[in-house]
Amino acid sequence: MPDGSGGEIKKGRKFEQVLEGARRIFMADGYEGASVDDIARAAKVSKATLYSYFPDKRLLFLEVAKGECARQADLATATIDQCRPVREVLTEAGMTLVRFVTSAFARGIFRLCVAEAERFPQLGREFYQSGPAMGRARFVEYFESAIERGELKIDDVELAAEQFQELCKADLFQRMIFCNTHDFTDAEIERVVTGAVDVFLARYGA
Repeated sequence: MPDGSGGEIKKGRKFEQVLEGARRIFMADGYEGASVDDIARAAKVSKATLYSYFPDKRLLFLEVAKGECARQADLATATIDQCRPVREVLTEAGMTLVRFVTSAFARGIFRLCVAEAERFPQLGREFYQSGPAMGRARFVEYFESAIERGELKIDDVELAAEQFQELCKADLFQRMIFCNTHDFTDAEIERVVTGAVDVFLARYGA
């Protein structure tokens, strides 16, 4: 499968089947480790069928990445219970967010987008809209509800949502990218997320 950005995605009867097979392989092996043979086998389609839908490996990976980011955004906000204390909600959502951001799959997305940013800027833009921007929008919705209930005091909810996500990644993301550190323990993640929630509520708590 070519690695260029040429070609367009063509949807058809086996489109979702191909995506699910590719998702399993990309999640297990990452972008570089995923082979066309393995993807076709997991999707139970021929390589010709795979090529007919996705003539470009990057297009296939990006499509899988967009779907997975949307799924993770749903997971991060699905546990939001408006009746629970803000601290509990933010801690649980933050833990879910960081576990995904530091996963092998997310690393693959980030590195691909950075590597191809100049040649194929649409890759990064599409990932941003389906990943970080979507997650921020979910937090904005929650913050607005919490403000109405008198639990938070925020003037700029867009900025606050961005700040919270960045606080949750403090130290961990930099170590992952620059030090090639991958296997963070729950204790390490909890330490950072708890600190993020403390700082956030110190600034925006009612």
